[in-house]
Amino acid sequence: MKPASPRILTINGGSSSIKFALFEAGESLHRALDGSIERIGLPDATFAVKGSENFFRPLAVPNHTVAVNVLMDWLEERSARDALTAVGHRVVHGGPKYSEPQRITVEMVEELHRLSPFDPDHMPEEILLTEAFHRRFPDLPQVACFDTAFHHDLPHVARLLPIPRRYEAQGVRRYGFHGLSYAFLVGELARLAGSEAAQGRVILAHLGNGASLAAVRDGKSVDTSMSFTPTAGVPMSTRSGDLDPGLVWYLARTEEMSAKQFNEMVNFQSGLLGMSETSSDMHDLLERETQDVRAAEAVALFCYQVKKWIGAFAAALGGLDTLVFAGGIGENAPTVRARICDGLGFLGIELEEKRNAANEGVISAAAGRVAVRVIHTDEELMIARTVCHVLGIGAKKGN
Repeated sequence: MKPASPRILTINGGSSSIKFALFEAGESLHRALDGSIERIGLPDATFAVKGSENFFRPLAVPNHTVAVNVLMDWLEERSARDALTAVGHRVVHGGPKYSEPQRITVEMVEELHRLSPFDPDHMPEEILLTEAFHRRFPDLPQVACFDTAFHHDLPHVARLLPIPRRYEAQGVRRYGFHGLSYAFLVGELARLAGSEAAQGRVILAHLGNGASLAAVRDGKSVDTSMSFTPTAGVPMSTRSGDLDPGLVWYLARTEEMSAKQFNEMVNFQSGLLGMSETSSDMHDLLERETQDVRAAEAVALFCYQVKKWIGAFAAALGGLDTLVFAGGIGENAPTVRARICDGLGFLGIELEEKRNAANEGVISAAAGRVAVRVIHTDEELMIARTVCHVLGIGAKKGN
């Protein structure tokens, strides 16, 4: 009897969700299914799976502990546990220590607990997930894939924050995020356009619920819009992006706002949601913008800020060869891409309207000096590839 192919489970834990995927590692990595437990802690939480099995059902999950137990119970009920070879976790923050993916150990978990203050909105839940899997399946290898790793070796001047030096010694610096997406996109750019393009002057725009940009040269990150936390940079679905730090003191004086309340505001009540006062979803806002000035202004500010970062990163790179759009907005919103690129002809960015409207892979005009591409990003596949590499498992190719 032919042995079953190795199976890799990928876990992407968020502040109110657990997204997962199952890959089979044969000649190449094949995605068997995708799933998610969404809206954890709310009365309308759901559990959904698409692929070899399909369902969507309401779920009572008051916290991540209950949610991960539901997931593990489901795996065991379907005997999927027996076939699992390893689990790969997206870990948002690697701090100053972790620059490479690694197998999770007791010592690493202790270090991740110490890193939790770096990202209190994500790290505790991510650690909880690794510990829960270890308790239930102690012999199952787990690998941490750090979202900050791609930016770990930023040039020193790009890492520095202009605050007193003593904080640098505590690990306060620009870290950057979306690293798994960016690593995947660099690999895809090399596959689609050749190694010369991937080694050139590239700006990657990961625009989704979370949004950031990275300036890449020689396949390495030289700057990125997110900073010490994922709240920095461009406006996002509910995150503010960059703000005047003096706003903290102003709101503390005028509204007696605490640091915790300020953090809640800039992470969960701002961005597209805060500006529009109706929705954090770009699709909704585009539909409403002709009737609702708040929706129109939210879209306009998002496009304007992304455009500014493209200009800044072109300056940091000394020019631009390729611009890549990825993420839910970047891949699916031609109107947003067009507005971002409008007026960037001086950089050599010119779009071909029909290609852009059709979400084609290359959307730049033939006369444009800069190749503008739309590339589907796949963080789960990147995690699965990474697990195979770390543990020496079978296939490392894409699906």
